[in-house]
Amino acid sequence: MLEHVDCPYCGESFETAVDNSGGSQDYIEDCPVCCRPIEFHLEIGSDDKILSLTTRRDDD
Repeated sequence: MLEHVDCPYCGESFETAVDNSGGSQDYIEDCPVCCRPIEFHLEIGSDDKILSLTTRRDDD
């Protein structure tokens, strides 16, 4: 499933693939524009739907 996010460093928008089969999770993915590491926090509901996907800077 693709989700639209904004990079917390450079502000550019991009789409990222989200795997909701593993449940709620935290992971790091590099921005495809500025290559900086973005921390993702994924919340999955009991019906395997995405409740929220938040991003933050790795240095916060």
